[in-house]
Amino acid sequence: MDFWQRYRAIDARDTRFDGQFYTAVRTTGIYCRPSCPARTPKAVNVTFYETSAAAHDAGYRACKRCLPEAVPGTPAWNIRQDLAGRAMRLINDGVINRDGVEGLAARLGYSSRQLNRILSHELGAGPLSLARASRAQTARTLLVSTAMKLADIAFASGFSSVRQFNDTMVEVFAMTPTALRATARHHRSPPPRRP
Repeated sequence: MDFWQRYRAIDARDTRFDGQFYTAVRTTGIYCRPSCPARTPKAVNVTFYETSAAAHDAGYRACKRCLPEAVPGTPAWNIRQDLAGRAMRLINDGVINRDGVEGLAARLGYSSRQLNRILSHELGAGPLSLARASRAQTARTLLVSTAMKLADIAFASGFSSVRQFNDTMVEVFAMTPTALRATARHHRSPPPRRP
């Protein structure tokens, strides 16, 4: 790759080039990955290095935003993906139901605004939507696999009321909970008859 191909990659913040080269900026004394979210530096101030060690040896320090010295495959290498995974585990554990989005963000060490931005970018939805989808999926699983009462399923899934449960199921699955349960029974094979 020549200088301008690399420069276009950092201008596009293309993650495909992470680990292939590192960008050092003379004016700041910092080196970054190609996907660093920081403002793209002027081309005259940029030097490219093949490894983070080479940039470090040249007197540059690692960026605190993109952590270019991290090892590929570790959580520090892809902070946003790791954060999204940790957030989903906490959402599935019901943290939003108990503590709200602010509580989830505080547990992860981010502001609620930044958390919403990262989850929207990584997963396509904010924390409230993800929590709602998780509750709906849990409720659907209980509807089709158990004989629990609908009200018990609503509260076991994390809904705060039966009405919220019913409204969410209709919005997400375009069926009432009763209709969803009926389709599951219809698809199951009948138990074998005994002679």
